[in-house]
Amino acid sequence: MRFGSSGIRAVYSRELVECALALGSALGERPGVVLLGHDTRTSSPVISRAFASGTLSRGGCVLLAGLVPTPALAHAVPDGAAGCMVTASHNPPEFNGMKVFSPGGASFTRTRQQEIEVLLGERLQRSGRGDPSLFGQVEEREILSPYIRDITGKVSCARKVKVVLDCGGGAGSVASPHLLAGIGADVRAINCSPTGFFPRPSEPSEEALAYIGALVRRWGADGAVVHDGDADRMAAFDSRGRYIPGDTLLILFARFLGARKVVTTTDASMAIDDWADVTRTPVGDSYVSEALLSGGDFGGEPSGAWIFPRHSLCPDGPFAAALFCQMASEWDIAGEVDAIPRYPVLRTSVHCTRSADVLVALGADVPTDGIRVEREDGWYLVRASGTEPKIRVTAEGKTTDAAKALLDEGLSRVKKWKKEISRE
Repeated sequence: MRFGSSGIRAVYSRELVECALALGSALGERPGVVLLGHDTRTSSPVISRAFASGTLSRGGCVLLAGLVPTPALAHAVPDGAAGCMVTASHNPPEFNGMKVFSPGGASFTRTRQQEIEVLLGERLQRSGRGDPSLFGQVEEREILSPYIRDITGKVSCARKVKVVLDCGGGAGSVASPHLLAGIGADVRAINCSPTGFFPRPSEPSEEALAYIGALVRRWGADGAVVHDGDADRMAAFDSRGRYIPGDTLLILFARFLGARKVVTTTDASMAIDDWADVTRTPVGDSYVSEALLSGGDFGGEPSGAWIFPRHSLCPDGPFAAALFCQMASEWDIAGEVDAIPRYPVLRTSVHCTRSADVLVALGADVPTDGIRVEREDGWYLVRASGTEPKIRVTAEGKTTDAAKALLDEGLSRVKKWKKEISRE
């Protein structure tokens, strides 16, 4: 198995368990100390034990954090150690996987991931008995309380705000209700009992959260915050019960923080360019995190992953939820949302069995990263899907006509090279 933009992820299977054993073995050898946590999925204990067994078999030390949100684990990785979170993030409950972190909360860099993939391949091909003299140790590590205290020491509400909180039955359930209450919010919690089956789709998309707006209005709340399965994401609603698009939330956070240097992804709206100096990365929060190592005040992507580098280099849903509550206590968020410009965005896809070849022909170094072409009146992004035989095309324009023209330009280039390559 290979690392994707957010770690290793697959439907739960024997292959995934074997991969966890191999990854634990690789990290048990280097760096030798691993902080290990997991989300609420029913398969997570099995994956965690397999990973721990691999680490111990190489003489490594496993620090067991138990059920925690991903950002809590990333925040607590000790110097000289690594972190592993067993989770499939926002994927459905039949999936699972592993995310790996360095001290400071950053995901492993692409170079480090490639090194680990080589070790994974070696471990998966090995057979025979291990060395009984190489047996590590296990220690329990309580990280949740220090994580919550750290955030409550940085964020507080100027007034009592009423907020709807939906953790989706995920790992955020053990942190965000206590955290938001600790900063002065009146929390109306739903789906905040940990369950590996998830009472709603784990990804906090607008379509999956159609019921939230009515709850905000019924309870007269100042807004709502919502997490995915491992709480590295946070979506939000304003006081009118309107879902706040990720591009708009990116701008709200940047303005509230006074962030001048923002790192975001190639699929983010050009509206952010009106508010900050922007660096763009391929789609995936690990790329944003890696870019922030070189500097930046704030980072994120429209999917709901928000990175606050002075706090951690891991997307942090509970921290973002707390900051949103503070924002709601000081601002009329609905009014702020109305004042932010939104440009037309169009999306489509083309079925293509040789999508990687087409993207290379178009000039992409990495097909799934794609290419972004900027014009005076907008931009378009062409990228190969990492999970389906498709090429995705996204376009944004200052007007609908401009967006359509840009989408057509991107589609025309894709179809041209698809036709050329099919002749080979």
